[in-house]
Order: sequence, then C-alpha cells, then structure tokens
Amino acid sequence: QVQLVESGGGLVQPGGSLRLSCAASGTIFSINKMGWYRQAPGKERELVATINRGYITNYADSVKGRFTISRDNAKNTVDLQMNSLKPEDTAVYYCTVVVTYSNGNYDTYWGQGTQVTVSS
Repeated sequence: QVQLVESGGGLVQPGGSLRLSCAASGTIFSINKMGWYRQAPGKERELVATINRGYITNYADSVKGRFTISRDNAKNTVDLQMNSLKPEDTAVYYCTVVVTYSNGNYDTYWGQGTQVTVSS
C-alpha cells in the first residue's frame, strides 16, 4: 500500500502564488508518473500537470507558463508551484502517482485532495 500526503493549499488573491507538495510513502519499488489533477465544483476532474521519472513534463494548456511541476525521486515527492493564480484555478487539487512493483505490476494512487481558493 502507498499513502500520499498533500500540503500547501489555501486561500490566495488573484495574481498570487501557492506551492503544493505531495509525499508518497509505503511499499514502493519505483514511482513512474507523478502528477496533479484538480476538480472544481460541478466539473469533472481534469489534468493539471504530470512528470515522469525522467523529468519529462506535461501541462494543461490553461496552466502552461504559470505552473511548474517538479519531483524528487530520492524522496518520492512531487511539488506544484502555482504562480499568477486566477479565480478559475479554484478547485480541489489531487496528487496522483503510478507505482511500479518488483513483479512488473503497477497501481495508481490518489491523495485526499487539498483546497485551493483564488479570490479577492
């Protein structure tokens, strides 16, 4: 089993910044993809950004140039630096990881979510 602990959400004014962090612990052989998704009220969960073990990143068009995803493979952590935040970034943000086991199987895990509210 793998546990994900997220931190860093909160209330920020438009134009401000927040940094989300997620730490994975438990029975981990290797973590391939790590990422962040978000879900706003009344909307479907959507991809924000992902990063693979080789540090190749992928961003939603809506956050390109404003958000930066990073990871520390030694610590099994993934961060999301969010700058120039807009009210439409308001959502619950979820950390996700794809864990590979020694037998080649893999599982996807999700964090509990952290609220980000952008409002004046």
